[in-house]
Amino acid sequence: MAEVKAELVGNLWKIVTEVGQRVEEDDTIMILESMKMEIPITSPINGTITEIRVAEGDVVQEGQTVAVVE
Repeated sequence: MAEVKAELVGNLWKIVTEVGQRVEEDDTIMILESMKMEIPITSPINGTITEIRVAEGDVVQEGQTVAVVE
């Protein structure tokens, strides 16, 4: 299991995966918007998304767990 964490503060612009979806390492799970830039949040491992802990439009903090991949 791996917790997916935000690397910086930003607005969650778009979630591009869903719970139950299989992902590969470095696949984009969601996209943050910060300082007018789009920053992808990627999966740290191959696995299945078991939890998404944020919603589109949320403000996320640096180090916040945004998803779980098992």
